[in-house]
Amino acid sequence: MQLIPTLFLIMMLTGASVKADPPNILIMMSDDQSFPHASAYGSKMVLTPNFDRIARDGMLFNNAFCAAPGCSPSRAAFLTGRQIWMIENAGTHASSFAGKYLTFMDLLESAGYHTGYTGKGWAPGNFKAGGREQNPAGPSYGAKRGNYAAGFERFLKARPGKKPFAFWFGSSDPHRGYQKGSGRKSGKTLSQAEVPAFLPDTPEIRDDLLDYAFEIERFDRDCGRMLELLEATGEIKNTLIIVTSDNGMPFPYAKANCTEFGIHMPLAIAWGSNIKGRQTCDALVSFTDLSATIHEVTGIKAPAEFPLAGRSFLALLLGKTEAKPRTEIFSGRERHSSSRYNTLGYPQRCIRTDQFLYVRNFKPERWPAGPGQKLSGKPGSRPGPEHGGYHDIDACPSLSFLIAGRNNPKVKDFFHLAVAKRPHEQLFDIQKDPGCLNNLAENPAFTQIRENLSGQLTNYLKSTADPRATGNGDIFETYPRYSSIRWFAKPEWARENPGTVPEMPWLKAKQ
Repeated sequence: MQLIPTLFLIMMLTGASVKADPPNILIMMSDDQSFPHASAYGSKMVLTPNFDRIARDGMLFNNAFCAAPGCSPSRAAFLTGRQIWMIENAGTHASSFAGKYLTFMDLLESAGYHTGYTGKGWAPGNFKAGGREQNPAGPSYGAKRGNYAAGFERFLKARPGKKPFAFWFGSSDPHRGYQKGSGRKSGKTLSQAEVPAFLPDTPEIRDDLLDYAFEIERFDRDCGRMLELLEATGEIKNTLIIVTSDNGMPFPYAKANCTEFGIHMPLAIAWGSNIKGRQTCDALVSFTDLSATIHEVTGIKAPAEFPLAGRSFLALLLGKTEAKPRTEIFSGRERHSSSRYNTLGYPQRCIRTDQFLYVRNFKPERWPAGPGQKLSGKPGSRPGPEHGGYHDIDACPSLSFLIAGRNNPKVKDFFHLAVAKRPHEQLFDIQKDPGCLNNLAENPAFTQIRENLSGQLTNYLKSTADPRATGNGDIFETYPRYSSIRWFAKPEWARENPGTVPEMPWLKAKQ
């Protein structure tokens, strides 16, 4: 594949001065970090000098959104440039990843790039079950938490000559579990914690937030070590550097939810002199757009039968005005953890504009965080203690605090917000209510807005052949899960409506 002509074409179309050398790509991705938790955004809870450096050297994005509020599908959508409902098994958590859905790392490798990753690539899941020989993020260069830079160093040493490279650094920070009290031990104080509106402001919650902030800073330090290694190559100015996260913070009503703190991501991008420094971008961009941008910058092309869902925002990066600015982005989720009977998911789709977030919950009869029952044993085992579960929320002190305080007048509303059943439609005014506390879907004053956004979402889902919109939504429930499975008793709605749970032979094989 010829890369240089494509870059010259970019120069002619944009009038910008872009180097003809194929650019390197360095992606640095944290695990479970919400916007606005970086000091470049004004956060006082975290100090992220290396994220801030990329923002200072290039562009800081205020409205970047992942394609799913969970790691495995979010990463798959980013890598393929396709929405989660367009990539079958890879669009749900801990399943497989079909080799026919080529990632930008696959395409870059075929185009002659030296590719690889360290830490968490596409995961969790079983890529070999999809016919792949290596992770969709490329060949592994090892290294784990605390020593990620060693993987990048090995990768650079293995690089043949000056071959252009693409490297994916997937940290495990700030994914849980945390060392309790690590934030305060690092010198942070409870007064520094920034408590989002969907959590009660208590010392217990603040302490948990400081531990989360401590791990974001550890990710940032790893980014700094990798930037030092990149500088030593002398090629940092010809490297497109992307720093972001995969999905929202691991707290109740954030990660695994199509809420603002579940899908709104930090993002900073630099590319030497190609991107003017100290720019702030308020445009809506999605991770599928980010994929399309990588495609355009490097000259790779997606297979015609699997076109990209996003569109490049290279013009924005180069300081140009987009011909048709994006007015909305889309996101969604299916299964997250094994949290329900027969490991069923909690399907959601959403549309986000500059002001509103509209969410459609396809199965409102299900519990959004899973039923609050702790189970053990084989299928048919009896439920454990009430409020002992909610497994679609990562186990954490904040969840434990909400459960313990569920009858406390100052806590119970936050508890129910995170775990109670939700209506089919939700509508939030993000400018006034970023915590997504006030559902406007039934407010007559917002009927027209709700109907318009609902129509836009339906049209987009149909145009992109989402099975949830075309009548075959149960297909998502049939995709095998390759991680552990919890066994739950059949819920009342399934007992009263025989045939509502699809056949899942892969699950029977595990029994």
